[in-house]
Amino acid sequence: MVKVIGAGLAGAEAAWQLAQRGIAVELYEMKPHKKSPAHHTDTFAELVCSNSLRGDRLENAVGLLKEEMRRLGSLIIECADQTRVEAGGCLAVDREGFSNLVTEKIRNHPNITVKEQEITQVPEGPVIVATGPLTSEAMSQAIGEYFGTGYLHFFDAAAPLVTADSVDMDKAWWQSRYDRGTPDYINCAMDKDEYAAFLQELIHAEEAPVHGFEDKHVFEGCMPVEVMARRGPDTLRFGPLKPVGLTDPKTGKEPYAVVQLRQDNAAKSVFNLVGFQTHLKFPEQKRVFSMIPALKNAEFVRYGVMHRNTFLQSPKLLDRFYADRRDPMVAFAGQMTGVEGYVESAASGYLAAVAMAAKVKGEAPVEFPKETAIGALGLYISDERIEQFQPMNINFSIIAPLTQRIRKKSEKNLAIANRSLAIIDEIISKERGVADEDHS
Repeated sequence: MVKVIGAGLAGAEAAWQLAQRGIAVELYEMKPHKKSPAHHTDTFAELVCSNSLRGDRLENAVGLLKEEMRRLGSLIIECADQTRVEAGGCLAVDREGFSNLVTEKIRNHPNITVKEQEITQVPEGPVIVATGPLTSEAMSQAIGEYFGTGYLHFFDAAAPLVTADSVDMDKAWWQSRYDRGTPDYINCAMDKDEYAAFLQELIHAEEAPVHGFEDKHVFEGCMPVEVMARRGPDTLRFGPLKPVGLTDPKTGKEPYAVVQLRQDNAAKSVFNLVGFQTHLKFPEQKRVFSMIPALKNAEFVRYGVMHRNTFLQSPKLLDRFYADRRDPMVAFAGQMTGVEGYVESAASGYLAAVAMAAKVKGEAPVEFPKETAIGALGLYISDERIEQFQPMNINFSIIAPLTQRIRKKSEKNLAIANRSLAIIDEIISKERGVADEDHS
């Protein structure tokens, strides 16, 4: 029997992979009895920030990672595909539908026993600790004591949500950037004067106090919109408010700045402000974001929030299977290991669980090579040569390069993806062969 601590994306994936391999799992989750400030529901794999699992094209590194996971039988990707909502070239999900489906599958698996209680010590192995970046204070202290070293940390933020029928469509339009796929985003334009006025109010808006917060401790991938605004007048126009690839139907021209809204649920009744992670006080969010013309009368059903994320100094502590270098039967998974993003968290849970399953059975774990995205992530977080360790989204720079030179970036990335998927298919074929032998 293997214990899995935490039923977030990594923990749910880990529990599922272990159970699918015939191993009894005890899955511990502190909800509903205790929640972090960022959690709102009692379900597993709750998406506390965006509802997007990001790009879905193979030329994109996270698109490659998703396809690897899809082929490997990932629970998280299966549930995401089944609860998908339109989002151009991205894989976005109905937030509640996704978590409900993951919860249903986990609770109904015959090899998984769910225990609703907070764990405040690192148990003896075999165990996978996947308590997430929002680990409770008691468990966070226990992990620190277990390793005898302090956590690193950064701050993360979530974007607000608005109702679709409160958006003024006379001042907005449907379009995906560069007209890729179907027109899935609501685009809210601002002219130069509107943008300048909005920027000034955003920069000077009152922020909610967050203990220990400093701009330099914010993870670049989830930078609060007000922090970006302070970096310069055009930072937002080259970031989440970039107008490139969009055309205002009223003018036939590219707008000065555009705020995009992405569908947040299957009913298309709620949308989130893309890239508008924030820690402004709630009344200030309403005041400042309502300066966007199409959102003048917007109804906010959830305001943005900010929370502290913690992660381990993994290169000094963990191996390529996310296991403690001192004890291979104690593993960690999720964002606490320094992988950043929903898909990356699930991938770490998958790899940690598959390796743990092999070790429990007395077998050697499968070594996913650096030529694969899932293998490259494990090798990144365990690279002892890294001196200044920071959370990392999957990207092509950490995947082994091609031996041949390809000039065009998209063609090079696609070639890397095809090479990776061929390796993944070979690993799957070998695993199936071993399974067939075991049953013969």
